[in-house]
Amino acid sequence: MLIATFLALQIVDLLTTLMGLRLGAGEACPLIRLLISAGLGQTFGVVSAKLFALLLGGACVGLHRPNVLRLINYWFAGLAAWNIAIIVRLVA
Repeated sequence: MLIATFLALQIVDLLTTLMGLRLGAGEACPLIRLLISAGLGQTFGVVSAKLFALLLGGACVGLHRPNVLRLINYWFAGLAAWNIAIIVRLVA
């Protein structure tokens, strides 16, 4: 269940981030902003971050660190909620 939650949150974060960017929201993560501003595009920047997140999640599973993965899930749940709040604000 922990891994499924992690994967679902990554998908939700990916989709809500891309939607927010397309609606005119700014990106808070400096690394993703750098990738986007370097001309690599919004999708590339966000997908790159998701690949890194999947790598970290895989490391947590491989190293038997479920508590760390649980904390990461809380973080991404908060990010997804934030993204949704921004989207609602932009379309209202």
